[in-house]
Amino acid sequence: MTEMVYGTVPVQSGDPVLPRWWQTVDRWSLICILLLMGIGLLLGLASSPPLAARNGFAPFHYVSRQAVFGGMALVAMIVTSMLPPNLIRRLGVIGFLLAFVALALLPFFGTDYGKGATRWYSLGFASVQPSEFLKPGFIVLTAWLIAAAQEINGPPGKTFSFALAMTVVALLALQPDFGQAALILFSWGVIYFVGGAPIALLVGLAVMTVGAGSFAYTSSEHFARRIDGFLSPEVDPRTQLGYATNAIQEGGFFGVGVGEGSVKWSLPDAHTDFIIAVAAEEYGLILVLAIIFLYMVISVRSFLRLMKERDPFTRLAGTGLACLFGVQAFINMGVAVRILPAKGMTLPFVSYGGSSIIAGGIAVGMLLALTRTRPQGEIEDILLTRGR
Repeated sequence: MTEMVYGTVPVQSGDPVLPRWWQTVDRWSLICILLLMGIGLLLGLASSPPLAARNGFAPFHYVSRQAVFGGMALVAMIVTSMLPPNLIRRLGVIGFLLAFVALALLPFFGTDYGKGATRWYSLGFASVQPSEFLKPGFIVLTAWLIAAAQEINGPPGKTFSFALAMTVVALLALQPDFGQAALILFSWGVIYFVGGAPIALLVGLAVMTVGAGSFAYTSSEHFARRIDGFLSPEVDPRTQLGYATNAIQEGGFFGVGVGEGSVKWSLPDAHTDFIIAVAAEEYGLILVLAIIFLYMVISVRSFLRLMKERDPFTRLAGTGLACLFGVQAFINMGVAVRILPAKGMTLPFVSYGGSSIIAGGIAVGMLLALTRTRPQGEIEDILLTRGR
């Protein structure tokens, strides 16, 4: 016996794909994502011309590229959001394996672009950051392993997922990329917690994280420099954090005016890691609150829809993807207002970056696919099926 739950419009399996997708997808989240992409282009118009001038390109070189990347991300998001959960699982596993191999080969074939961390492959016309594509695949694979562990006579999926997480974190730390490593560890912890992890284990993981951070502080000059800058009571006005802090203060409630901001001329990463500083300076607190609201709507609506989901894999994978999306946005904005140490992390769909935008489109497409309204069996049917 199946039923369309919670008052949604029944959709027959034989209906055309697009109407069925439109009736079952979370349209409010989809609209919020499109608005974030539009805001990203708007802020790109303000923040990227100075960088283009410094590099000898046309004024809107980076905006044009961001529009192309955004179009590719939009196609990837819509196509992925049409897939059923079993194909999402396959896509996630295959994507993780490919990204994992690319991540492991970075020390041999990657480049650091002078930033002190080997995170990219240079393709000449563009660059690829494997860790961005690894994150959604890792979450899907972890959710599959932990969901499988809940089955009767299932594999030790929780142990496998922990070993996998530690391996990925180690590879990311070698770059070094402690920000992405923290996101991977956080995502695994969330999925493990939702899957029924004991509190004692999570406390032990937190202690291990603190120990790993202490080790990184003593062994990595790059990491120590960022932590020292964050803990310093005074902000050097000539650093990126100093420029961003001043820009946010100057913007006030309504901003200094479109195109009138100065931080974009001082910050080398104004179009990527510190894009929120450009938004705060030129458009003020109003736009910043609007951006925060959009991220909040997507995350909260995803959680609400996942609470109604009865399939363990779908619930775990969707929760991990929603947390990844929201926490990455929080970290990016938290760095700009100096409540978190600098991590070199983009603002999803708003910051410039091909890998970030396209991988974000795939990840959110997976989330939209997992939160689509679909016929679900009665809970007693599911229990009987598991008991066979």
